[in-house]
Amino acid sequence: MYPRNRVEFYTMAWNLIGHEWAVHLLGEHIRGDGVRHAYLFTGPAGVGKGTLALRFAQALVCANPLSPGEFCGECRPCRMTIRQQFPDLTILKAETVGGEMKVDVIRELQHTLSLMPYEANRRIAVLLRFHEANENAQNALLKTLEEAPGKTVLLLTADTAENLLPTIVSRCELIRLRPLAADRLSGELENRLTISPDNARLLARISGGRPGLALRLHSDTALGSTRRQWMDELFTLLGENLPQRFEYVDRLVKLKRSSKEERDQLRMRLREGFVFWQSLWRDVLLQSAGLGDEIANIDYRPQVEVISSSVNPEHAAGLISQLDTSTSRLGNANIQLLMEALVMNLPKGIIAQD
Repeated sequence: MYPRNRVEFYTMAWNLIGHEWAVHLLGEHIRGDGVRHAYLFTGPAGVGKGTLALRFAQALVCANPLSPGEFCGECRPCRMTIRQQFPDLTILKAETVGGEMKVDVIRELQHTLSLMPYEANRRIAVLLRFHEANENAQNALLKTLEEAPGKTVLLLTADTAENLLPTIVSRCELIRLRPLAADRLSGELENRLTISPDNARLLARISGGRPGLALRLHSDTALGSTRRQWMDELFTLLGENLPQRFEYVDRLVKLKRSSKEERDQLRMRLREGFVFWQSLWRDVLLQSAGLGDEIANIDYRPQVEVISSSVNPEHAAGLISQLDTSTSRLGNANIQLLMEALVMNLPKGIIAQD
């Protein structure tokens, strides 16, 4: 299927799902020789910020672009950029999702950026999840933004601009990415992954319109059983008292003698589970608003109906927000306390089992 217009063409050339306007804007900056010294990509986790930043980096360093604003994907700079090994590309992030980026990392970057490009005509730094940078790190980067070398492009990603120093935001070209409409994402997933319409619709809705998250969920071969386990645990918790809920947290966390690898695995598991729980509370909101046909977890419709009849929309919305916050804090928060706060806030006395 051919693209309907120039904007769609460049989006397909960058191999992205959605965000056509952003791809077109960045391509125009290259074509018009108007590349800024710093860009800030914002949006929820899994929306495509990091992918867009890397595609932009490819377009900036490609040795054989099909046309200005594109990249061939086959030249040495393109291939090494995708593997994150290109000598003029630096990619920085906190060690763990939800962790902390410290000032030493930024100071090392400043030294790197002071050097002349090795192979391309500019050095590019991609700072992923920069909202995890501590205040000292942000202040250190601010100096670089104010005095950036002429052959440097900084690409930052963050969940929201509001979580960064205003002085950093003001010195960047701000690109706000938003989730795709569920129907649009569903169609893209169906075509790209060759999956059934029902599976594509489920992935699109559970992911909340975030392409990266939908693709990660699809790659999980145990998605069905993992999702059912998390849903069953949530339904059980709704019918339990507080001591029983705390016992659940104790069984789940088990951190007293765990290794760093085990803690990291737990964080990954919780991050996955929070996605499923969020999708359930979104469904409760939709059901409460009379939009039951739009729910994601159609195989749990009876449970959604029971819960929505007992939980007011404000409580459901609060749980969605709390899960979002909990996800962002998983890297450096006390997991035991985080989980206890979460289960304490769940509604009580609801029997929603099969």
